[in-house]
Amino acid sequence: MPFDPAPIWLTLKLASVTTLVLLLIGTPLAWWLARTASWLKGPVSAVVALPLVLPPTVIGFYLLVALGPQGPLGQLTQMLGWGTLPFTFAGLVVGSVVYSLPFVVQPLQNTFETISERTLEAAATLRASPLDRFFSVVLPLAKPGFLTATVLGFAHTVGEFGVVLMIGGNIPGATRVLSVAIYDHVEAMEYGQAHWLAGGLLLFSFLVLLSLNLFRRNGKGVFG
Repeated sequence: MPFDPAPIWLTLKLASVTTLVLLLIGTPLAWWLARTASWLKGPVSAVVALPLVLPPTVIGFYLLVALGPQGPLGQLTQMLGWGTLPFTFAGLVVGSVVYSLPFVVQPLQNTFETISERTLEAAATLRASPLDRFFSVVLPLAKPGFLTATVLGFAHTVGEFGVVLMIGGNIPGATRVLSVAIYDHVEAMEYGQAHWLAGGLLLFSFLVLLSLNLFRRNGKGVFG
């Protein structure tokens, strides 16, 4: 099988789109979890953290059922004229968002929890609205958390296998991402190409973890 760069570009595209969606969804969710006293905080936190303990194939299976033609979400997307999402790039994004959610929400939540109420009250005395306080005070103070969340969300998406295989299958140029391509090469006993792809992914993962460790050592990162 000749070398095909398409899975690499598709993986980078998937990781970029997923990270953007995760930041848009995860930021308000993390802020709510960091500030709320509601009894719902426990259940919501548990749901967010589920991908940390559930096998990826379990998540992929239930997403496949929910997004399929007979599933509730699948029927909704068909009513909206979007068709069904399994075995499409959009389906990969949905699965990746669910699977990588805790890797974005938890660093942001931990960062938001370090911001004192006094800081926000001081901004309020200057007649800053809640939205103004969030953008002018919270976001600048939370930059380290956003950096950690972005890097972890992107890197975790790049390394996905079970979820993307279950919900996306293995369609060249459409859903065949890097991890699935490695599996294909190994299955075909093309160990040379598998080594190149797996080695690149190993180096990428090492550099990500090394960068985060150096970042935290300098007292700027927040995770866990």
